[in-house]
Amino acid sequence: MSTAPNIATWRHHGFVTQPDVDSYLYTLLPARDEVLAEMEAEAAKHKIPIVGPVVATFFQQLVRLTGAKTVFEMGSAIGYSTIWWARAVGEAGRVHYTDSDTKNAEKARRYFQRAGVADRIRVHIGDAIELLSEQKQEFDIVFNDIDKEDYPRVLRLVPPRVKKGGLFVTDNVLWSGRVTESKPTEASTKAIQEFNRQLYASKDFFTTIMPVRDGVAVAVRL
Repeated sequence: MSTAPNIATWRHHGFVTQPDVDSYLYTLLPARDEVLAEMEAEAAKHKIPIVGPVVATFFQQLVRLTGAKTVFEMGSAIGYSTIWWARAVGEAGRVHYTDSDTKNAEKARRYFQRAGVADRIRVHIGDAIELLSEQKQEFDIVFNDIDKEDYPRVLRLVPPRVKKGGLFVTDNVLWSGRVTESKPTEASTKAIQEFNRQLYASKDFFTTIMPVRDGVAVAVRL
């Protein structure tokens, strides 16, 4: 009888999902179009952090379930998840891309054009926290995927910027299993642990962590 991989194996894999389960989920996905496939290849080659198609498909489902039309994305890199959000919200929807790297933003713009969603996306270059703090409107979804040490700062800022019944979605909240450490030494791990504790204790949100890939927190604004 085979045994399940231990946590060390999962950490080496980089996700909390068991490697064979993760591979199985990928076999179920429809093939991505040329643009997304190219972005996935680029991300793998240059170690660019993207959510991947399993999580991105989940994001599209969240949009369909809630009818979301406005998304503010914190930490967009080359715009992989941005395209998935933009396709999900439809022609009348709007997605805000943020990244501090102008090269990333220019590359993302080219991908948006090729994917046919450029007119649905507003590109912001700068610090994602500062950019969100400048927003006066409420969003249907705020997606958080910035530097992990800043996660607690995001949580303090985000409640008034998510509509009642809207979603606050955060990636990497299980951090390759390192959140289970009782005495973490990494600042990133400590920050995510604190973020998770505060998010679940928040009176502004009702939260569930989905243990898919590297952990996705979905918090409904109360």
